Amino acid sequence: EGYDAAILSDAGCPAVADPGAEIVKIAHQKHIQVIPLVGPSSILLALMASGMNGQGFTFLGYLPKEKNERIRKIKLAETDANQKKQTQIFIETPYRNQHVFNDILSVCKNDTLLCLALDISTNSESILTKRVDEWKRQIPEIGKRQAVFLIY
Repeated sequence: EGYDAAILSDAGCPAVADPGAEIVKIAHQKHIQVIPLVGPSSILLALMASGMNGQGFTFLGYLPKEKNERIRKIKLAETDANQKKQTQIFIETPYRNQHVFNDILSVCKNDTLLCLALDISTNSESILTKRVDEWKRQIPEIGKRQAVFLIY
């Protein structure tokens, strides 16, 4: 009808890790111009602050809900990080963060780097990269904070 529309997100990235791809797809089908605007993306901000490879990385989105599948995906991500020299990035819903973090610590090699990026672009932001064995010595309580996980 000629009206402008926008999809906004606080520290997410509409149509990448947040909803919006379907609307953008429809806009293209209807020959409506789509103009992406630069804003904070917790995924890229986490990568920038991680100290990990930013020239080669894979964004895996959300890991599977089912524990065995999730563990399989974490192991595969670690293998890809080592073989391809690519940072592996994934996100999780706040109520599963601690489970994912614990799964990473239980299956990844001690020398694998793990970055835990929490509450990016907020006052409680925390971005730390350590080897898995270092994380095991002091496991943080993540709670229901927004998290991005990176392994390398």
